[in-house]
Amino acid sequence: MPEPWIRHTTDHHVTHLTLDRPEALNALTPDQRDHLIDLLAAASADAEVRAVVLTGTGRGFCAGADLRGGSAAGDRVPGDVARTLRLGAQRLISAVLDCEKPVIAAVNGTAAGLGAHLAFACDLVLAAESARFIEVFVRRGLVPDAGGAYLLPRLIGPQRAKELMFFGDALTAADAERLGLVNRVVPEGELAKTAHAWAERLAAGPTRALALTKQLVNASLDTDRATAFAAEAAAQEINMGTADAREGVASFVERREARFRGR
Repeated sequence: MPEPWIRHTTDHHVTHLTLDRPEALNALTPDQRDHLIDLLAAASADAEVRAVVLTGTGRGFCAGADLRGGSAAGDRVPGDVARTLRLGAQRLISAVLDCEKPVIAAVNGTAAGLGAHLAFACDLVLAAESARFIEVFVRRGLVPDAGGAYLLPRLIGPQRAKELMFFGDALTAADAERLGLVNRVVPEGELAKTAHAWAERLAAGPTRALALTKQLVNASLDTDRATAFAAEAAAQEINMGTADAREGVASFVERREARFRGR
């Protein structure tokens, strides 16, 4: 059974996933990580879920992977580290990127290592004023993992990404917003309220169109123009068969607000 340190509720078509291990700044054990992957997959597949909010309790959003239970270096054989990353941290980041519903990170405190990349993989990032983002790997003599060297250059460019990864300095919420890593910084007491308001807006939107839009934007950074244009045309073809697309066109013609149902 997974450890009971991730609270999850669904209300008004929004799934809230809350890392609830404040004494460890919500560092993820392997069981928690796998459970979070399963919860994201379930939200992706559930037609009643139309948006996801990911946050933490206490002073930390997520302090990264919980390394205290790891095996000693002498116990490893070649391939162990790569396999662990592929099936662990990389799979978690992929679960966020591939989730068919918009995922909002509500960063309530420290986001370090895997925790920072977990936030950056989300579609929208809200941060409390006290939030801090730390590329902590260099402090431990480690190479960045959890997709960091993939995500950061795409978000802020290679030079800024190297600065963060080479020095490992804590980045304030305001600086993260200035660099483009955070959509908006809000006061502590407004974080949950703002995240809920954003999620409700997304949940009232055309869910399949949002999923296809997310897919197009994420893929565009890895493809040439011809491939991106072909993907766009295919997405439009798929989306025009949805009830929400028909409703959107009808509401325009009838000069009224659209009433999307996520279908």
